[in-house]
Amino acid sequence: MSRIYYTKPSITELEVRYATDAATNGWGDNCYAYIEKFESLFKHHLGVKHAIATSSCTGALHMGLAALGIGPGDEVILADINWIASAAPITYLGATPVFVDILPDTWCIDPRKAEAAITPNTKAIIAVHLYGNLCDMAALFDIGRRYGIPVIEDAAEAIGSVYHGQRAGSMGVFGVFSFHGTKTVTTGEGGMFVTNDSELYEKVVTLSNHGRSRKQKKQFWPEMIGFKYKMSNIQAAIGCAQMERIEELIIRKRQIFGSYQEAFHGLPVKMNPEPSGTINGYWMPSIVVSNEVSFDRQKLLDDFKSNGVDGRVFFWPLSLLELQQTSVIPGRTPVAYSLYERAINLPSYHEITCSDIERVCGLVALHVGNIPPEKKI
Repeated sequence: MSRIYYTKPSITELEVRYATDAATNGWGDNCYAYIEKFESLFKHHLGVKHAIATSSCTGALHMGLAALGIGPGDEVILADINWIASAAPITYLGATPVFVDILPDTWCIDPRKAEAAITPNTKAIIAVHLYGNLCDMAALFDIGRRYGIPVIEDAAEAIGSVYHGQRAGSMGVFGVFSFHGTKTVTTGEGGMFVTNDSELYEKVVTLSNHGRSRKQKKQFWPEMIGFKYKMSNIQAAIGCAQMERIEELIIRKRQIFGSYQEAFHGLPVKMNPEPSGTINGYWMPSIVVSNEVSFDRQKLLDDFKSNGVDGRVFFWPLSLLELQQTSVIPGRTPVAYSLYERAINLPSYHEITCSDIERVCGLVALHVGNIPPEKKI
């Protein structure tokens, strides 16, 4: 029985050719060639003015928050269900993550709860587009305008998602992306900082190069303490090839989701939503099983493992973890706490076959109900 991975990158001869060229020729005067090309391709795709390739999405978020002047005593609001990478950079700067509840349909931050959590110390709201699902950006921007608080987009998982004509990550004061090996577009490890704010861009460019300004004529003369979050030229070469294939990669994600959605029709599960006026990139097709049926997530994951299927749990509520520098009491985000144990992510790599998806769906059906024969793939 072949193993069904929950995710793996789509690497073709094009990526290999570009990476080989970067390894062979990308030195000296050419050491930034693929990095600059990757940044150009990405900002063109998003429709933004500026892009900075980074070693990780975490690093991009860290630098963006630092450039906004966030520091000790400040608070940054984000949803309770998230990966730790969305919260950790806040603590790097001595600030405090404030976790609020999620919406039951999108699994993203609840704008009403975000507004209720605002204090005089609130310096930003991070809108994390979870699993490709889109936050309610209109409501968040309205809150941001009324309180004078910047809204940041963590679009690590949302390449391919579009909110009323604007690509995820292009709308906030800045956006950040991940190119981890699990993502729709990958460089193995890596990230991207994007913004339309030229002043903010210059601050982050300086921070990203150990505090050395592009305008400084003295060699090795930093103007501030900065960071080292650069992407390598070889990674960027792979990214360039991925960007040339980006429409293909996004379309395939949507095809895979559609297969799952059709197979699960009639079952007591909810999947990633696509509200009117939006396009979901469906990075990670996921199900949330209805409270009305008995469901044991661990039993399903054990069944997956026995049948050669990789299972992946939904993110835990961050307030459930034993972390310092947080200002939420476990249990104060009831939607998050009611959802995570009834949810899983499904395998969705580029080369997954119809028979692979059928195998996954059959196992899920055993734990939540039967798939009607006419709905099989």
